[in-house]
Amino acid sequence: MNSTLELQKIATIEPSGHISAANVNEFQRQLSDIARSHQYSALLIDMSKVEFLDSAGLMVLVRAFREAQSLGRRLSICSVSPQVRIILELTQLDRVFEIFESRVAFESAVN
Repeated sequence: MNSTLELQKIATIEPSGHISAANVNEFQRQLSDIARSHQYSALLIDMSKVEFLDSAGLMVLVRAFREAQSLGRRLSICSVSPQVRIILELTQLDRVFEIFESRVAFESAVN
């Protein structure tokens, strides 16, 4: 008997600084392009360099999550700073998103 193992192709995006209404359009375009790409089955957003996230940034994350879900793709977040984690917890989005402590933790869960 032959068995085939299909490895997930994971795209990682690493935003930095402030994700706010002032710069959210580029971030949204990147997430949407990756979510729609047939090249990837999963998207990991590494938030280790994000210092601030406002409501516009949160909305982009939610839109990307919904788009990925509708296309049958996985969207996860890792390395969230304490400041951003508080925002996710206050909005209860920490219950929606799959959040990992680090890239290593994500990779362990995927394999």
